[in-house]
Amino acid sequence: MNPVVHFEMPYDNRERMAGFYGKAFGWQSQMLGEEMGNYVVTHTTETDADGMVKLPGTINGGFFPRKPDWPAQHPSVVIAVDDIQAAIKAVNTAGGEVLGEPMEIPGVGQYVSFMDPEGNRVSMLQPLPRGGTCR
Repeated sequence: MNPVVHFEMPYDNRERMAGFYGKAFGWQSQMLGEEMGNYVVTHTTETDADGMVKLPGTINGGFFPRKPDWPAQHPSVVIAVDDIQAAIKAVNTAGGEVLGEPMEIPGVGQYVSFMDPEGNRVSMLQPLPRGGTCR
């Protein structure tokens, strides 16, 4: 099985978004710069030295800037896969639609979103091996 490892939500104002979840739920946010697409990494639970969650069954997430030309900008989940190319083929075969080509997230891995047959936007991530490069 491929587990859900991350969630994502769009924002119009990242300071407002991070501030809300920090005040309401105690989440801690890290604002990334332009080189990382102004993404906001959000910790909902404690992590170890490798950035992995300490408490089994919990995940962290992030916020991305809402863009007028991107499809289906809604809260979504990210599924970890061992081989992103094989996962893309499986999504297409099962009736999903992959949105573009995988992109490399520096220091994280290969990432691509897709629409499932019910119209939900979901993403896949082939994480980098610890201390390595994408396969």
